[in-house]
Amino acid sequence: MKLHMQIALASTLVVSATTAACAGENSDTKIWFAQPAAKWTEALPIGNGRLGAIVFGGITDERIQFNEDTLWRGKPHDYVRAGAGEQLAEIRRLLAEKKIKEASALAKEKFLSDPVRQLPYQPFGDLRLHFPGQENATNYRRELDLDSALASVKYEICDVTFVRTAFASYPDRAIVLQIMAMKPGQISFTLRMDSPHTNSQTRADLPSPDLKDRFSPANVSDLILTGRVQPDGLRFESRVRVIAFGGKLSTNGNAITVEKADSATLQLVAATSFKNFQDISADPAGRCAEDLANLSKRKFAAVLADHFADHQKLFRRVSLNLERNEFVRTAENPATLPTDERLRRLKTAGLESDPAMAALHFQYGRYLLIACSRPGGQPANLQGLWNEELNPPWESKWTLNINCEMNYWPAELCNLSECAEPLFAMIDDLAISGTRTAKKQYGARGWVAHHNTDLWRGTAPINNIDGVWPTGGAWLCYHLWEHYLFTGDKKFLARAYPDMKSACEFFMDYLVTDPKTGWLVSGPSFSPEQGSLCIGPSMDHQIIRALMDATLEAAKILDTDKKFAEQLAAVRAKVAPDQIGKHGQLQEWLEDVDVPNNHRHLSPLFPLYPGCEITPAKTNFYNAAKVLLKWRGDGSTGWSYAWRIPLWARVGDGDYAFRQLSGLLQKRTLPNLFDLCGPFQIDGNFGACAGVAEMLLQSHETEISGQRSAVRILNLLPALPKAWLTGSVKGLCARGGFEVDLDWRDGGLTKAVIHSKLGQPCLVRCEGREVELKTKAGGAYELNGRLEHLGR
Repeated sequence: MKLHMQIALASTLVVSATTAACAGENSDTKIWFAQPAAKWTEALPIGNGRLGAIVFGGITDERIQFNEDTLWRGKPHDYVRAGAGEQLAEIRRLLAEKKIKEASALAKEKFLSDPVRQLPYQPFGDLRLHFPGQENATNYRRELDLDSALASVKYEICDVTFVRTAFASYPDRAIVLQIMAMKPGQISFTLRMDSPHTNSQTRADLPSPDLKDRFSPANVSDLILTGRVQPDGLRFESRVRVIAFGGKLSTNGNAITVEKADSATLQLVAATSFKNFQDISADPAGRCAEDLANLSKRKFAAVLADHFADHQKLFRRVSLNLERNEFVRTAENPATLPTDERLRRLKTAGLESDPAMAALHFQYGRYLLIACSRPGGQPANLQGLWNEELNPPWESKWTLNINCEMNYWPAELCNLSECAEPLFAMIDDLAISGTRTAKKQYGARGWVAHHNTDLWRGTAPINNIDGVWPTGGAWLCYHLWEHYLFTGDKKFLARAYPDMKSACEFFMDYLVTDPKTGWLVSGPSFSPEQGSLCIGPSMDHQIIRALMDATLEAAKILDTDKKFAEQLAAVRAKVAPDQIGKHGQLQEWLEDVDVPNNHRHLSPLFPLYPGCEITPAKTNFYNAAKVLLKWRGDGSTGWSYAWRIPLWARVGDGDYAFRQLSGLLQKRTLPNLFDLCGPFQIDGNFGACAGVAEMLLQSHETEISGQRSAVRILNLLPALPKAWLTGSVKGLCARGGFEVDLDWRDGGLTKAVIHSKLGQPCLVRCEGREVELKTKAGGAYELNGRLEHLGR
């Protein structure tokens, strides 16, 4: 088939995808606007896990800002300050004597990392296209289709329809932009590629004769951007290839001009010299050349089809439909309006008026995780994958005292387990750098990570005294255990176990005995991000207990390390338990010094969510957790709203969970549905996504009866709000290896289908009813609203 025929076929596929609502004509998978983006937070994100782009959708001037996930300032570096370990005993002595100011001053001066701040994630570059003669466009539409992962722009000038479509291909490691018109000879533009890094340059590069022949009769040329972040840091290169059909193509040093073409395709690749956090000797030019060479061998229709197949095998696993209640229905369905208009209406009409927006926001969270976290890449950072600033807020790195972990809350429950692989790979890295920190800073075995890390896998405490919080690595290990609970993958557990064991070894050496109680306590530490430097914050002990419990269970499952398990169990038995204070609250510290406040952090509620130590079965602690949760009130930052959603879901209050989701969308959501902390921060998108799923399905509890082993409990619709009286969800995952489909009407379950992957038993509960299922792997079990079997 001639190349121009391939492009024509692919163009037909793209136009079809941009004009038809995929996933059953469901508008709940489309974010769209009636005007171009005026600023970055109005533009639309695409990504393949490694390369990300923000598409503005301009008519005369288009900007596509792009990132590559290993472009950071800095270089391989051990952040531990020389002599920091020599200060540990004195800091502990001062804290024991209640000399908080003195201990804090010493920690700030001699215990924090060197340098005190870690290094920032960087923007890579911009594609800038100028389209002459397109000033009078009509019928404009800019859209991101979550189901097909296509960002498109469509408009008319006179009687000609123009369509531009961008996607980020994971299989082909590239960002692709197709520019089309419904009449021949209408495509004219000038393309430039630049970077905010001053040590960078762009040049045009004509293709070799054999490459030119391969694309004939198309005209082909490349732009190449090269640079270096700092003299001793990462080198980078990006290449964009322009393939124009019909018309004329010319170059002018650092620009490519296309005149009167029928269509054009741009293929963007980018790479850095990063090999791993200890080696930056890779060849970015060679990487880019290889990616473009591989791409040039493939038919465009195949590239597009593979992109669809790759994305949709993940995205289409879960669907969510939320119908509008009768009492809030109006003549105009909000789901038919542009997304920015829907957000404006929410501020006055409330989320009750537009439940489809909640479903869209949920699916957007899943889309973003697919786009910014794929195997082989870096984990989703504070901004996921997307950043345009040389000095982004909080360096756009990984904050380990809530934000990084929140990014991955939807991974297992929302059926995107593969997307957590970059997080697991980072944990492996941190176990290496954290071993150095444990030895140098604490004289301890094992590994430790504090409350932030960056590309160079810094694990020492940073920024200020609130950085002296040594349980970041332990919290990350909880995600390893959760992955096993959801999947039952013993091969993965064997891979994860060394990291979990080593993290435990650190705390076996680090914990000290409280002279008043005899308990083992954590210190010096901090309760994120409240109070002062201290001994014994509750969250530390909660995370440490969860880590040790998971490691003991893993050793048992893997039938390994019996002697170590005995030692660990003895230490675990002495770790300080949770305490209930004088107000009936779950205490934030070892001492009962809490006062009611609505701080954004909910640190002592870790065992309620995302942990599972506090459940209704532990009545006293469950009630104490609810007291503290009520103290904290509504959210403030986007992620603090998001954390409150699953917490309120865990205590069965769907309406208050819904209130937090409403607050997030009304007060802390940007026009392109990115989460707003103060600036953009993506964790709230992911936390809210997980929170909505937690309102519909919970599986963190087990029950033991008689001599049988613990049976997993599946709670169906445990926190359904009144605003979602009727709806359905398909494909949510539960611990124990289950997938669950639910239908409900008028606030009550009508049908549930439990798909068993592992053949484990489960207890299904809903609205006071319960049924035990003894399943077979691959079986599907259909129940009605009374949990009666329907014969499948």
